[in-house]
Amino acid sequence: MSEKLTIDGNEAVATVAYQVSEICSIYPITPSSPMAELADVWSVERKENIWGQVPDIIEMQSEGGAAGTAHGALQTGAMTTTFTASQGLMLMLPNMYKIAGELTSAVFHVASRSLAAQALSIFGDHQDVMAARTTGFGILASSSVQVAQDLALISHAATLEARVPFIHFFDGFRTSHELSKVDVLSRDEMRAMINVELVYAHRLRALNPDNPFIRGTAQNPDVYFQARESVNQFYLDTPGIVQRSMDRFAELTGRQYRLFDYYGDPDAERIIIIMGSGADTVRQTIDALPEKGLGVVNARLFRPFSAQHLLAAIPEAARFIAVLDRTKEIGASGEPLYQDVVTVLAEAVREGRIEAMPEITGGRYGLSSKEFTPAMVKSIFDELAKAQPKNHFTIGIHDDVTHTSLEYDQSFEIESDEVTRAIFFGLGADGTVGANKNSIKIIGENTDLYCQGYFVYDSKKSGSQTVSHLRFGPEQIQAPYLIQSANFIACHKFNLINKIEVLRNAASEAVFLLNSPYPADTVWTELPQPVQQRILDLRILLYVIDASSVARETDLGGRINTIMQACFFALSGVLPRDEAIRQIKQAIEKSYQSKGQDVIDQNFAAVDSALDHLYEVSIPAGTSNTKPLDDAVPLEAPRFVREVTAAMLRGHGDDLPVSKLPVD
Repeated sequence: MSEKLTIDGNEAVATVAYQVSEICSIYPITPSSPMAELADVWSVERKENIWGQVPDIIEMQSEGGAAGTAHGALQTGAMTTTFTASQGLMLMLPNMYKIAGELTSAVFHVASRSLAAQALSIFGDHQDVMAARTTGFGILASSSVQVAQDLALISHAATLEARVPFIHFFDGFRTSHELSKVDVLSRDEMRAMINVELVYAHRLRALNPDNPFIRGTAQNPDVYFQARESVNQFYLDTPGIVQRSMDRFAELTGRQYRLFDYYGDPDAERIIIIMGSGADTVRQTIDALPEKGLGVVNARLFRPFSAQHLLAAIPEAARFIAVLDRTKEIGASGEPLYQDVVTVLAEAVREGRIEAMPEITGGRYGLSSKEFTPAMVKSIFDELAKAQPKNHFTIGIHDDVTHTSLEYDQSFEIESDEVTRAIFFGLGADGTVGANKNSIKIIGENTDLYCQGYFVYDSKKSGSQTVSHLRFGPEQIQAPYLIQSANFIACHKFNLINKIEVLRNAASEAVFLLNSPYPADTVWTELPQPVQQRILDLRILLYVIDASSVARETDLGGRINTIMQACFFALSGVLPRDEAIRQIKQAIEKSYQSKGQDVIDQNFAAVDSALDHLYEVSIPAGTSNTKPLDDAVPLEAPRFVREVTAAMLRGHGDDLPVSKLPVD
């Protein structure tokens, strides 16, 4: 039986890449940085790969340098990889064209991210990978932490046989930074997937004075065209090679993947075709909707695009298809996946492989980590049922300028009551995120529960707001979207309740834990009227602790994370209280062993003291305060600041229409 560990997407991928590589050339860039950092740490610790070697980790001064190093190392026959995202991938493009043109086996792992256009964004979509789709690299898309680990190994195995290099990508932040309980691959499974004879063949293609060979020449018009066409067979063969690698992987692990994985009604008339984490959202929504005739195609191999495998995945009954792209190609007749699907189906009709052309619409979703929820999926399926579905639509925004957007019912939810859904508000660098990561690992590795953790960071990072979303439940959690209805909410900084709607996503009878300088008998009068009303309307149970005082008394300064963590376990009931305290202390020892026993003892004392200072608040029958939330910006601020900046500060930036944003 395979070992289960709670890790994030970056670690899942880096573990595989490190084990099957001899050289990792790196230049860290958000959100791919942890892959490079982990590889560097493991190399310093002299951790060996599957061949008993310690990989060399070479950090360059730019992503272009990392790609150049990878190119050079590959030409010596070394098993080489790198990690990147966004503008970093753009700097690698010149080398990637050469690596692919020279039919060199390699894998670049990409935590896919927005490209800087009208503005810089560090968050996730597929714009970077789509900008690299013409390089000649194969492209494999992963949809979850488990899949990212698995396809990382499959891509390393397939590239050796195909001689086509691969981009293996997964959604930046949404998958790269999501903590999930996964079946981890063993070294034996990795060895079994990597064909040693193909490794030797890669070695023999090296530029070596003992085996003289010339590569990287210049060509004139008389032969360049023919040389470009000479590689066609390699790309025609690649889809079959990838599928055989997936089949071999299934024999070893029991987890079967296909180039285009179909899920849903075998006789579905309405289907969605999508890549990345959004596929899991569609799948879960199909299970929750009462109607039949729905399905989803999860496109895993995007390049080379296999018409044969796509047609085999689409049900014969499919008449209405929505193709969703997590990118925007300005000025194009449609986004990349949409264009490929339309082309394949149009050619299939012409060649008689299918009888009639389905109604195909294209849509954009989720740019720069914009949420993609079950409510949006339902809206798309509803749109497909209309007599004339909207084409080239957007979902998740309100486009009041060119009117591309679909409306959706934001109240539609599919969360299971068996799942504990907890939201934590904190500040960057206050320890809240670290404590929540410890909580997930405690539960994931010491119970039969499955878990998921996702952390919303402000791009300003340290000192700005963080929101942690944690789920725990008896079944595998495949919900790559933020919690919409939380049955536990914690606010680790009291003044946040005056600034943002911390209870906006609270469920009925949720538990609210507040770090408060005010005692239980007076805190009610200090809460703004909207917070009081929300507590009354939803019958929320309120608990307070003066965690800052407990931290000072135990010499922890401003670090309240372990105190609030202890209160979470006490109130949530995810673990028995005594077991939770024991596990928290084990996590403290592991986290702070490098800082000495005094620091460990201080944290132990804080945990022991926390529950003695936790109190339930008796809720009155009505509100006692007329105080509103604080103004986000001064009333005399410019109009843009009042209408746009203020909404963003309040947490309502997602609701701003297109017309409110500057065009450039």
